[in-house]
Amino acid sequence: MQIDTYLPITQAKAKLLDVVRDIHDKDSTIAITKNGVPEAVMLSIEQYESIRETLAILADEDVMTQLRTSIKEEKDGKSFVDLEDIA
Repeated sequence: MQIDTYLPITQAKAKLLDVVRDIHDKDSTIAITKNGVPEAVMLSIEQYESIRETLAILADEDVMTQLRTSIKEEKDGKSFVDLEDIA
């Protein structure tokens, strides 16, 4: 994820509704700056939830072990069962 726009806090305050609309409409990520230094980030709720979900997966040792095992098996050329073949 990259920062699309850097916005001084005074402008963000004055244009908050426009900033929120831009985030929603363009799926933008906006850094809010104070004295030219990024201090906060505004992003869509979808991006936020995606980040939280990713962090939860990365923090789950069992899931990560299964993922690493699957990646190794795929690299080793192990064939997998197609989900459509199970149904």
